[in-house]
Amino acid sequence: MNAILTNWDLVLQGFLTTLQLLAVGALGAILIGTVVAFLRISPIPALRLIATSYTELIRNTPLTLVFFLIIVVLPVLDLGVNSKIGAFIALSVYTSPFIAEALRSGINGVPLGQAEAARSLGMQFSQTVTIIILPQAMRMVVPPLINVIIALAKNTSVASGFLVVELVAISKTLVNRHGSEVIMILLGIALFYLLITIPLGLIANYVERKVAVLR
Repeated sequence: MNAILTNWDLVLQGFLTTLQLLAVGALGAILIGTVVAFLRISPIPALRLIATSYTELIRNTPLTLVFFLIIVVLPVLDLGVNSKIGAFIALSVYTSPFIAEALRSGINGVPLGQAEAARSLGMQFSQTVTIIILPQAMRMVVPPLINVIIALAKNTSVASGFLVVELVAISKTLVNRHGSEVIMILLGIALFYLLITIPLGLIANYVERKVAVLR
């Protein structure tokens, strides 16, 4: 572990950048995904079609290609952003369909009678979803949402290929400097990912047990 300890400042910088990518990417994905989920259940067919097309297109596009389009292609069109901002956008966009599908599954899990009762009281579609349906659905979707965020934490490693200095990029630098310690370097970097994913997994399990009791 000498390579990790002697370059602790670099490793900490990479870890903090990874956390930043995770936090901003998750927030962006949740915001976009929530809008897409609402559109997927909209009573307007055109909106459902747009949301479905977006979901299928992004979900079936490799994350590396999403990064490439945002960080490499957009500058050619004079719409460029720096690598870090581009990474935030790419991670948010790529993760949003998975968030949307998790939310939609939770919404579909709420008994239909709840929506019918809301309509009988004169509530509009937006009121029914935000006041009646979504609060009930959120209890069911927290575990799958956390699983999506865990996947996002691992997907942040793709940013290293686009000049973002996160954990994987730091590991490449350390391997170049300390080639004889490559295994220990990779194990050390893996440990930092575990520091992110294990607590998230424990939270997901805890919430899942609480939801099971509430049911």
